[in-house]
Amino acid sequence: MADDIIVGIDLGTTNSEVAIVEDGRPRVLNVDGDPILPSVVGIAEDGRLLVGKAARNQYVLAPDRTVKSIKRKMGEDVTVDIGDQKFRPQEISAMILRRLKDAAEQELGKPVVKAVITVPAYFNDSQRQATREAGALAGLDVVRILNEPTAAALTYTPNPTGTERFLVYDLGGGTFDVSIVQAEGGVFEVLASHGDTHLGGDDFDDLLLNHLADEFKEMYAIDLREDRVAKARLLRAAEAAKRQLSDHAFAKVEEEFIAEKDGVPLHLSTEIERPEYETLIRPLIDRTMECVQRSLDDARLTASQVARVVLVGGSTRTPLIGQLLEARLGQPAHREVHPDLCVAMGAAVQAAIVAGQNVGAVLVDISPHSLGIKCLDYPDEFTFRPNEFKFAPIIRRNTPLPASRSEIFCTVSDSQPTVEIDVYQGESEDVRRNHRVGKFLIEGLARVPAGNQLVVQLDLTLDGTLKVSAREKATGMQKQIAIENALARFAVEEREAARSRLDRLWSSDEPMTEDGDTAADAPVGAEAFAGSLDAPQLATGPAEGQRETVQARALLEKAERVREKVSAEDRTELDRLTERVRVALTDRAWGDLTVASNELTDVLFYLEDA
Repeated sequence: MADDIIVGIDLGTTNSEVAIVEDGRPRVLNVDGDPILPSVVGIAEDGRLLVGKAARNQYVLAPDRTVKSIKRKMGEDVTVDIGDQKFRPQEISAMILRRLKDAAEQELGKPVVKAVITVPAYFNDSQRQATREAGALAGLDVVRILNEPTAAALTYTPNPTGTERFLVYDLGGGTFDVSIVQAEGGVFEVLASHGDTHLGGDDFDDLLLNHLADEFKEMYAIDLREDRVAKARLLRAAEAAKRQLSDHAFAKVEEEFIAEKDGVPLHLSTEIERPEYETLIRPLIDRTMECVQRSLDDARLTASQVARVVLVGGSTRTPLIGQLLEARLGQPAHREVHPDLCVAMGAAVQAAIVAGQNVGAVLVDISPHSLGIKCLDYPDEFTFRPNEFKFAPIIRRNTPLPASRSEIFCTVSDSQPTVEIDVYQGESEDVRRNHRVGKFLIEGLARVPAGNQLVVQLDLTLDGTLKVSAREKATGMQKQIAIENALARFAVEEREAARSRLDRLWSSDEPMTEDGDTAADAPVGAEAFAGSLDAPQLATGPAEGQRETVQARALLEKAERVREKVSAEDRTELDRLTERVRVALTDRAWGDLTVASNELTDVLFYLEDA
């Protein structure tokens, strides 16, 4: 019956989705051929209502007749202008919900009148009531308002049997929410939540927009932000660059005829690298990390008491976020489920539970192992000989498929004409402990000093086909190979190696290595990687804070040796300073790390002479 259909809806700031549970598993429905509907509403020049992609496209040319990020105004007693008409936030949201409802009915072939709609955990009563009103305006009976972190937890554990705690880090387009969710006996409870209704990917876009606008102004003495159309085009370019930087080491920004000066058309053509972008957004990410700690404190939990860290929202694709969370919480964050679809799928699970359906586990295709290349690594400026067997992961383990990622590497010799791209799978920092999946040479590089940058890109499909390409950044020269069934072949090799290792363990008394292998099964030695620094080589790209990191770690080791030899009073001061160094090192706060390291150096000098 029609009344039995209950859909789950993620009404997001930037994007929205609608999902149902079929055959025990959630499925996100298509809207205009895409599961993601941009949360943008506009009115065309002829008076037609535009929702989704059409409205987003119009925003560039007619921002005065288009509205974005209305979720930030939900619950407020305000109106927004679309052309010469005024609408309440609930009405704008209702237009988005109605488009999702119509799309669901079209795909399912049945009327849809009931829905579970998600909201941030920190939404107050006015904001939740406004969401219900929007649903009613769209012709939906909102049977449940569901917290977004709870929806995310449901996606990962639809039928929990024991007790499990999740930390859900939800960074969307316009809002941020971090929540501690406890699942026990099928009941999900938010133990603590902190967030910011005005912090999200939109703010990342604004920072990048201002960076690009300032660069253009410095060059041409024209501020693109003063023209609404030029600003809208620049915002679109910033959004595209942000998305590209999530998976690739740099992004090109090109907008032709974006301005005019003395009758001469001006073009925007520039490039931004990921470290530069991360420096721009780091203060905002630091604010989210403070919320993470506050939520743990409020729940009276330590990081070790959290079973799983789950990433939700498109903005969590920013690699720096995962890195900082792992450093702070001591475990990698889960991103197996599409971060843009995770909440909608959880809403569908809740809808199915309300309707009395049996919900199975949510299955997604992921990369079971990290993929990367062999390169040189200089641990610190004092090391004479570099590490020749550094594994540089590009696609990391548990990345959803299909996946496309790239990183920048540098030549190590002047006028170096050739490099070898040697591809491996595994989790060890030493390629000798990983599995080689293929290699090729890229020749004819420009005769320039050492440091010539090459972009190495890995594309991994759902069927396990790996395409590896290397492109000289300055000239665009490129070479690539395709490796069929890379994941499947590695799984077979791994299984056979494990079986062989177990057989030997049962039948012999061979000693074990430190990593648990028998001596006969130890990873391939250096002789299998014969070569020298005269062979074609690549080095890791420039790493911010590398010198500070090396020096800080050396200081911490020294402090540990000195600690046992000093008085209790001096030990207290030493512990305080070492903790400051560790925190700054974990947070990648290079300025703070330098200050803390200098103070620790002074104290160690005093204690050693005492």
